[in-house]
Amino acid sequence: MPKSSPCVFPWSSLWLASLATLVVQSVLSSSYSSSSTSSSAYQRPAASGRRQGFMERTLILLDVNTRSPIRVLNDNFLSLQLDPSIIKDGWLDFLSSKRLVTLARGLSPAFLRFGGKRSDFLQFNNQKNLAKFRGPGPDYYLKNYEDDIVRSDIALDKQNGCKVANHPDIMLELQREKAASTQLVLLKEQLSNIYSNITITARSLDKLYNFVDCAGLHLIFGINALHRNPDNSWNTSSILSLLKYSAGKKYNISWELGNEPNAYRSMVGRAVNSTQLAQDYTKLRTLLQSVRYYHRAHLYGPNAGRPRKNAILLLDGFMKNAGSVVDAVTWQHYYMDGRVNKVEDFLKTRLLDTLAEQITKVTKVVNTHTPGKKVWLGGLGPAWAGGINNLSDTYAAGFLWVNTLGMAAVQGIDVVLRHSFFDYGYTHLVDQHFNPLPDYWFSLVFKRLVGPRVLAVRVAGLQRKPQPGRVIRDKLRIYAHCTSYDNHNYVRGAITIYIINLHRSRKKIKLAGTLRDKTVHQYLLQPYGTDGLRAKHVQLNGEKLLMVDNEFPELRPKTLRAGRTIAMPPMTIGFYVIKNMNANACRR
Repeated sequence: MPKSSPCVFPWSSLWLASLATLVVQSVLSSSYSSSSTSSSAYQRPAASGRRQGFMERTLILLDVNTRSPIRVLNDNFLSLQLDPSIIKDGWLDFLSSKRLVTLARGLSPAFLRFGGKRSDFLQFNNQKNLAKFRGPGPDYYLKNYEDDIVRSDIALDKQNGCKVANHPDIMLELQREKAASTQLVLLKEQLSNIYSNITITARSLDKLYNFVDCAGLHLIFGINALHRNPDNSWNTSSILSLLKYSAGKKYNISWELGNEPNAYRSMVGRAVNSTQLAQDYTKLRTLLQSVRYYHRAHLYGPNAGRPRKNAILLLDGFMKNAGSVVDAVTWQHYYMDGRVNKVEDFLKTRLLDTLAEQITKVTKVVNTHTPGKKVWLGGLGPAWAGGINNLSDTYAAGFLWVNTLGMAAVQGIDVVLRHSFFDYGYTHLVDQHFNPLPDYWFSLVFKRLVGPRVLAVRVAGLQRKPQPGRVIRDKLRIYAHCTSYDNHNYVRGAITIYIINLHRSRKKIKLAGTLRDKTVHQYLLQPYGTDGLRAKHVQLNGEKLLMVDNEFPELRPKTLRAGRTIAMPPMTIGFYVIKNMNANACRR
């Protein structure tokens, strides 16, 4: 567990007494049960024939405070993001795919932020014809393209009242070819900081909203903040048209303005200071109130970038002048740039802990001006600039992702928006063949098992080497929540512990205190195949996870008998549900 984590508390003598009892019992067992065939794993004879004693191996003793939660998060804690670039590369027209809708439903309830760097080059045009705004592409592809898409949107999900499609394979193959060429253009824009405008039409907005509505998501729409008048004031000419169209359709949308405003000078050579940004948000709030359907709509911002000096100064000025205007404060964090090429970089504990430092900086500013205001991680990815092929889209990136969820939850971040659900590059959850990548499976298991109530964890280590705490905190990360109430396989009162083992050796965890003698359901996620940490497939308790006919596989747990030590293999992530806990913190 990270050193900065507040979830380790000095507990009562009751826990310490339980811990001492367990230690004495374990030492006695080590001394007197050498001939027993039921000896535990740490008592098995070594390869040399000499039995290793209890103190020669690491044993982590784990307990959880089940009396009351230390945090209660948003029900949509794990949420998603889509970049407006999917309009340009054509993928937005395929969001009606039954498989994509199914994958998105698996992660609901959640927010879907339609935003990113290209939000500030997005224009709304109330037109039905997409062809005028689609941009360059192969003639054979664009011919009758719109009609083909409409004809493929023929299936109707009666239960949810939404359109879902089964697009022909040839159409998907052509789309992948088009997207591949367009993505080179998008990457060139990102590297050169010279961006072209993107137009979202009424029909495109309809398709986007159909997707979020079908999937049970709530749309957060990012509005262009760089549409400026000559005096640098914000130009709202197209925004009112967007609001009126969406209100006429009764689209339930929340809003935000801009993306990483601290970076505007490097992007377009025009800076927007905190005072101006605060005025812009105040103006947007007034516009929302002028449209009856959105007079109570939520507004989030300012989507500041990674909290370094300029971003912190902008956030401080914004909160001072417009902190009361937004419903939650948003900022973004990316761990590394696209030049990383080693899988080991995803395992560095120092890298994982950078998030805690950033959270501390942001929450200090927010609490200075608006104590108690919700803070969201409004954009999160393992790497910027599209990520790293065969790294940020592999099992290895899951250590960053799951640790982010645990660390953010402990420190009270109300929502984490993952970049990206489906997009170009290599940081997404679903690839362009509509197959879930490892981070998707981690997210699905998290959604199924982890609820919004965060619990304090207590760990202790016994080993011959000095400083056992450092081994636990740095390389073994343990988080605990009440089990999700939406999971009807478990009654209220159950708790879920999730563990990241970054060690290159197996680690054993003994449940102590209130957790002793409880039956445990294990969901152990490991890489599948011969690629090791670079694997793009995941196995759950030894079974490969695959979508079959647009259906999720059954996530079957392995039952660990009461009192059994949890053995975490090296370089793995595991979720453990403690059944029948009847935890007071989780019953309400």
